[in-house]
Amino acid sequence: MSLPRNTTVLIVGAGPTGLATALSLIHHGFKDFVIVDAVVKGDNSSRAIIVHAATLEALDTIGCADELISKGTKATRMNLGTRTAVLTYPQFEGLKPYTRYPFGVVIPQTFTEHILWAKLTTFGVTVHRPHKVVGMRVNADDANLADVTLEDGQVITTRYVIAADGAHSTIRTIAGIAFTDPKNRSGEESPVLAQLAQADVTFDTPDLDSFNFRGVMTPNSFFLCVPMPWTFNEYLAKETGKHIEERIFRVGSGVPTEEGPIPHSPSKEYMQNLIDRFGPPGLSSDPTVNPSGKPVYIKEMIWCTRYRTHSAIADTFFTRFSSSDSSKPEGPAVLLVGDAAHIHSPAGGQGMNLGLRDAVFLGEVLVKHIKATESTTLPEADLILTDFVTERRARALEVIGLTKDLLAIAGVKDEIYAWWLPISKVTLRDWAIWILGKLWFVRRQAAWNMSGLGRR
Repeated sequence: MSLPRNTTVLIVGAGPTGLATALSLIHHGFKDFVIVDAVVKGDNSSRAIIVHAATLEALDTIGCADELISKGTKATRMNLGTRTAVLTYPQFEGLKPYTRYPFGVVIPQTFTEHILWAKLTTFGVTVHRPHKVVGMRVNADDANLADVTLEDGQVITTRYVIAADGAHSTIRTIAGIAFTDPKNRSGEESPVLAQLAQADVTFDTPDLDSFNFRGVMTPNSFFLCVPMPWTFNEYLAKETGKHIEERIFRVGSGVPTEEGPIPHSPSKEYMQNLIDRFGPPGLSSDPTVNPSGKPVYIKEMIWCTRYRTHSAIADTFFTRFSSSDSSKPEGPAVLLVGDAAHIHSPAGGQGMNLGLRDAVFLGEVLVKHIKATESTTLPEADLILTDFVTERRARALEVIGLTKDLLAIAGVKDEIYAWWLPISKVTLRDWAIWILGKLWFVRRQAAWNMSGLGRR
């Protein structure tokens, strides 16, 4: 398919952040953009499962929040504890004085992406697939334009390139922007939670419908189990033709590094073993452990993955891609959003949320910049983008710090605290969470930190 040869803005990547950027541009009255993606079909990986309050507020400004809420499940609390006891729960309902969305919306990333894409199509916008970017150079006739080359040889000339192409961003690499771990927290490495396996599964018993959003801390792992909304079953039936009668659950578990790497595609048996070892007894396949006296087995694996819990951030989210060493500010503008700009562990469900807020806010700022270039010099106009990315990068560093702190707490090593206090660090952590978790303002603060309301 032939693509437009020229555009003002080229969005590379049509995941949630790329789609949200396009919707934000439209909302602010700008439509001279092209959006391309390397894969044939979108919404092809699940990963993120919750949209927090601050992100819902941002999406509401571009008319996308209500649809997500209607298709997802409102989560007002998350039970956190050991395999056998709930120690505390973040109190999302306590956020009512600060937001219209005192909850998180449980909805898989595939579904979120589909909803954003469907919204974009109502404006007559086409996501051009599959078109992989393989090169970028400064235009020979205009130093402020970029010629972006696609794998099939087509070239798009553009003034702005928005890199929404993920953690392994081609645009970021070509632009020469470094992408490293900021190393800004004490919990830099957590061998207990250095790698995680994740899957969407169904179980062979219908008695789990009342099972709640739950996080389980054990001496060697952290386990998460989240029931998905029934609308996800409907979505899968429509998109794949596969009808799944049972409720779908997202399960995820840390795997100690001494056990070796997680298989590339974890099997049903592998995930069942993690559930039996680290999950709540109510999901155990061992009838002597399961309180019901009956075994519970995974019936079907719908999706699975593995990943490392590392963090990285780009040195800058905005640069001008220049072919010369001139001190004069020139070159096409390159802007990074989402995983192309920052990645971190999934602790607290922050990744997609931060990326979506980046994208929504970028749309407004970019339109301001485009208008400013018509009436002022480029260096003066660029202050708009420089100020914006400085703020967004600071927010990203805060979120990376939060996820590292959460990972450090969840991944406490099972070792004696000190010779003068011969108690396991895990036991001390659990006691501290249990005691502090009885205080309502601590539960509300935990919800506040995860909601993103303090770091929009």
